[in-house]
Amino acid sequence: MTDWLLDSDPALRWQVERDLRHEPPEVWEATRARVATEGFGARLLALQDPDGQWAGGAFFPAGFRGGEDGQPWTATTWSLNSLREWGLDPAVLRARRTAELIAENSRWEYDNLPYWGGEVDCCINSWTVLNGLWLGADVTGIVDWFVEHRLPDGGWNCEWVEGSTRSSVHSTLNTLKGLLAYDIATGGTDATREARRSGEEYLLQRKLFRRLSTGEPVADWVDRFAYPFRWFYNVLNAAEYFREASLFDGTPPDPRMAEAIELIRAARQPDGSWLQGRRHPGRVWFEVDVPAGEPSKWLTLSGTRVLDWWQKGS
Repeated sequence: MTDWLLDSDPALRWQVERDLRHEPPEVWEATRARVATEGFGARLLALQDPDGQWAGGAFFPAGFRGGEDGQPWTATTWSLNSLREWGLDPAVLRARRTAELIAENSRWEYDNLPYWGGEVDCCINSWTVLNGLWLGADVTGIVDWFVEHRLPDGGWNCEWVEGSTRSSVHSTLNTLKGLLAYDIATGGTDATREARRSGEEYLLQRKLFRRLSTGEPVADWVDRFAYPFRWFYNVLNAAEYFREASLFDGTPPDPRMAEAIELIRAARQPDGSWLQGRRHPGRVWFEVDVPAGEPSKWLTLSGTRVLDWWQKGS
């Protein structure tokens, strides 16, 4: 299984070397450096527009008016997300003045707001924090916005602007990723740490997938795993967050995750792989994983390191 995972694009291979093989830094860092010049990373870098964007838009490609099968995944936010998740050295984009060019040329489709100031969607704002921290942009205003827009039940909902007062697992998980990145990068503040604990508690009270009111699963997609995760929630995506938070905070896995971990374990195939559950529909620059029903190297990496972390920490 490890040999199969190692026979991969550098964007995945370096993570296998670091997280599963536990190679010394000089090994996986050398592989990670290849993301800029080979495979997925090099292909996506070559598609950057002269104005710093991708596909001419912030969240949607220029000229998008709907009517397509799914949401396009080609615009600036999604392209930055991919490059960051693949481990591209941000110095590559900093040398291109990407953050500055985006500040000058990219505006959100919502109210034409400036890119690094964020907008009203929790998930979009979280990715902006993640990408801004990575590229060196000032995103502290968005971090403060998260603290101010936490809902009474402890989480967040992208539909708050439409009047929603109940949190969403999707919005809460994506917001937590942004807050964790801020805490890792800066040490955080009392307010960000408290907000993160509140959001984590929101998910943990629900054992990552159950309704607090009835105890039933929130939906049938909680154990339908797909890479790239995009904005979609599932217990593997959530467990990856808690793994990273646990390693940063120096805390053991929370036992309330046990049922969710069993869902992840149950999805593992006899050969040790996890299958692609679906491809989220929508326009892409190029495919980075297998079709639905086939063994996914990305999901296998994710599932294996989550189970390893759980076993060592529980």
